[in-house]
Amino acid sequence: MYAVAIPVILAVVKLICLLVAIAYYTLAERKIMAAFQRRVGPNVVGPLGLLQPLADGLKLAGKELVIPSYSSSRIFIAASMATLLLALTA
Repeated sequence: MYAVAIPVILAVVKLICLLVAIAYYTLAERKIMAAFQRRVGPNVVGPLGLLQPLADGLKLAGKELVIPSYSSSRIFIAASMATLLLALTA
């Protein structure tokens, strides 16, 4: 049992670390673009805007799931999940 659980836990931890790193790379990009355009940039949420990726993630998680009324909901959700899975594996 441990032979399967440990690699799965390590994979989940690596994925979470990767997602957090990407969130902060996005924050750095936004700050650099703001400096290029001579504007303030993301600095409202937390000290120096360091909590902005967390606020962006919470906003994304709170968005409403919209499924077209005349479509198959299973296929609609499965296609979205397949697209995400293929993008993450690439």
